[in-house]
Amino acid sequence: MPYVSNEEAKAAVADRSGSQEAPGRLSKIVDSDLFHSFLRSKVTVVAACGTFILFLLAILAPWVAPHNPFDLASISIMDARVPPVWMEYSDPSFLLGTDDQGRDLLSGIFYGMRISLIVGFCSVIAAAVLGITLGLVAGYMGGRTDAVIMRIADVQLTFPAILIALLIDGVANGIFGSLDREVFAFYILIVSLALSFWVQYARTVRGSTMVEKNKEYVQAARVIGIPSVIIMARHILPNVMGPVMVIATINLALAIVTEATLSFLGVGMPPTQPSLGTLIAVGNDFLYSGEWWIAIFPGLALALLVLNVNLLGDWLRDALNPKLR
Repeated sequence: MPYVSNEEAKAAVADRSGSQEAPGRLSKIVDSDLFHSFLRSKVTVVAACGTFILFLLAILAPWVAPHNPFDLASISIMDARVPPVWMEYSDPSFLLGTDDQGRDLLSGIFYGMRISLIVGFCSVIAAAVLGITLGLVAGYMGGRTDAVIMRIADVQLTFPAILIALLIDGVANGIFGSLDREVFAFYILIVSLALSFWVQYARTVRGSTMVEKNKEYVQAARVIGIPSVIIMARHILPNVMGPVMVIATINLALAIVTEATLSFLGVGMPPTQPSLGTLIAVGNDFLYSGEWWIAIFPGLALALLVLNVNLLGDWLRDALNPKLR
């Protein structure tokens, strides 16, 4: 019998256990109620496939787009307002036509969708971090801390999200100026949207935290002297993340729509870095002059993206609701 060292034996056991854990985790996912609920809903499956395709096109925009709409050397003003390929006077190299600057509209949609998704994801993450933190502190600490945080949240709820975003954008425009604003437009949008959507996370997490903090495992953690920060982060937070995931999914669609609205109003992404809202705003100037494709195709892409994300959010909300199981 050949000699096997302790190191080799440990490596063999680790490889064997690792190979057993991976199928075990996969089987748990496949056998879960959430996965079966997903497969039973044909609309959700179609929405998931559509969302995946749109996300993939946005992420791989530099490689799948026929042209680079940001490369000024490849753009010619002579190609401006070329119609789609099925119309007269079209160009086969521009499948969906071009905009007023000669940029390929299909490539612009891919790149614009990429910017819209990045802004949406970053703003949702920032809003979730802020809202979860304030909700945990308010629900766990209670007293004046809870009262102050919730009164701020109540005041903000009296203003529409778009109005708050416009207010923050106006303040940033006054601080940075019109020239610097184009440089910081991406970050201003994220901050504006994050400060507009954090209240939903805070109120939801606060309610769940007030329930969880009175349970035995939290009381036991207090008795043995675990700090409050660790209790909130390690014990309470994992048990309140279910509703947060639903809110984040739905807020992603809201953030994309709000960003598109701000860009359409001229206070979002600049024309040099167009999002879907910016492309729609550009096409709106030519909508009644016959060049309908400049606004219609980006609008359809935005509607399709938001619809798919909303359908996933609705399914996730119903799937995680114990009353509907």
